[in-house]
Amino acid sequence: MQTWTVTNQKGGVGKTTSVVSLAGLLAAQGHRVLMVDIDPQGSLTSYFGMDPESIEVSAYNLFPVKKHKKIHEMIQPVESGELSLLPSSTVLVTLERSMVGKEGMGLVLSNALTSVQDQFDYVLIDTSPALGILMINAIASCQQLIVPVQTEYLAIKGLERMMRTLSMVAKSRSSELGTVIVPTMFDRRTQASVKGLRVLRNTYRDRIWPSFIPIDTRFRDASDSGKTPSKYAPDSRGVRAYSALLKYLMGAKKSSDSAQSSVASQPIPPDRSSTNV
Repeated sequence: MQTWTVTNQKGGVGKTTSVVSLAGLLAAQGHRVLMVDIDPQGSLTSYFGMDPESIEVSAYNLFPVKKHKKIHEMIQPVESGELSLLPSSTVLVTLERSMVGKEGMGLVLSNALTSVQDQFDYVLIDTSPALGILMINAIASCQQLIVPVQTEYLAIKGLERMMRTLSMVAKSRSSELGTVIVPTMFDRRTQASVKGLRVLRNTYRDRIWPSFIPIDTRFRDASDSGKTPSKYAPDSRGVRAYSALLKYLMGAKKSSDSAQSSVASQPIPPDRSSTNV
């Protein structure tokens, strides 16, 4: 079982969109996929029509609270049973206070996933944007870290903080953690986006996915419908970009691959203030 955590300490950069997009594409390939929502805001849970404010059994119940349950009791089928979801609850926000000083709380999710490792091929975790017990659990559970970053100034500045956090967490791990930075919400019509992508590529050469996820209104439409993007709009440029990202994550990095989308593979336009891309 492969576990991928999608995280960033800044919100609104495309974490949930990345989880549902990659999960839908993996399911379409015949893989058994579990999505885990441990963000108290519950965006992933809401995506599939559940209310994180009223849900009774959620990821919160993994932790040693009054209504502790086993993980298989919380998993729910979504997308007509093609995907599975461990939903979130807004009450997760209370864990930071209640778990202070308790040993082993950073490994709760990792230990829980071990009990279902024969039931799933891939686990994709959507995290809170805040550094704390929930993010630590998500990072400790995965073999691959995916860091979506919007191609704009404030998001890129926030990435610096995220990378420092990852460096700190990596020192406590016994195994190496693969990290892929994914530029998102790229709009080639704006100089701010073009410059942002250039800065990301120049700063994080060894860790950045060499392509990008473009702005695509179909992502919002898919969310409104409660369907994964690949189900709602399989030929959209956003889905084609995520297909290219999935191939990259699974080890198929050849630029000549026929599945690499034209949107995702084309270079950014030159900056008027510089001739370097």
